[in-house]
Amino acid sequence: MPHIPTSDGTKLWVEEAGTGTPILFIHEFGGDHRSWEPQLRFFARRHRCITFAARGYPPSDTPGDIERYSQAIAAADAVAVLDGLGIAKAHIVGLSMGGFCALHVGLSHASRALSIVAAGAGYGAEKALEEYFRGVSLAVADGFEKQGAVEFAKTYSLGASRVQFQNKDPRGWAEFAQQLGEHDAAGAAATMRGVQARRPSLYDLEAGFRAMDLPTLVMTGDEDDHCLQPALYLKRVIPACGLCVFPKTGHTLNLEEPALFNLHLAEFIATVEAGRWDKRDPRANPAEVMKVS
Repeated sequence: MPHIPTSDGTKLWVEEAGTGTPILFIHEFGGDHRSWEPQLRFFARRHRCITFAARGYPPSDTPGDIERYSQAIAAADAVAVLDGLGIAKAHIVGLSMGGFCALHVGLSHASRALSIVAAGAGYGAEKALEEYFRGVSLAVADGFEKQGAVEFAKTYSLGASRVQFQNKDPRGWAEFAQQLGEHDAAGAAATMRGVQARRPSLYDLEAGFRAMDLPTLVMTGDEDDHCLQPALYLKRVIPACGLCVFPKTGHTLNLEEPALFNLHLAEFIATVEAGRWDKRDPRANPAEVMKVS
């Protein structure tokens, strides 16, 4: 499959399957383009499915300069993939870091999106935990750099919102952990420092979200604690936003609960393409408890 160049010359590895309305899948920090395999196998039956390895993730290029990593660059890279494939618009689906990227595509490149799906997007968004999250991000970068990906993956893959996956599907989690250990340590560190540690809080982008006129679906696991409140916030501020919460589920939604993820994503896309994913009815006033007159 081809490498597609971005505006600064970084080449991104792209894979695709199927034909039909395009869906662009954007991976999380702990995953890569391989993490969307359960979705490509399902949705390629009736869609053109595209995924790519973000910069810093081989076989994409891994620039050494931290200034070549940022949230804005990540969103521009997603659009560069669409440009390279000659795709005018696509459904944009992202998990975690990819979910933030999908939201930023909606904010900054809305004309390229048919819809936005942000799953497990919220880490670092909570205002009270911003500095803590930045510090943890830098510590993770140091862990990859000093220990190497193989060794540090043993720690990172057992985070508080990852153990749910391990408990439900030990083989699936083991594959995730193995692939994490195959990442480029320098690329992972640069991504943490350049993107994760520096991205703006979702709460600072409220005006943009309120003006975002795109069908949106937010997904989260109910044991992915630092995504729950941001998910509720996004539901409240994005005009045409739905919220889907998976029970007894952690962060790696699409791998931990692939059948549920595919079911809800398929229903969302079908509803959008039927022109029926509308903005919230103004009569559904959240300030009203019961109607009395």
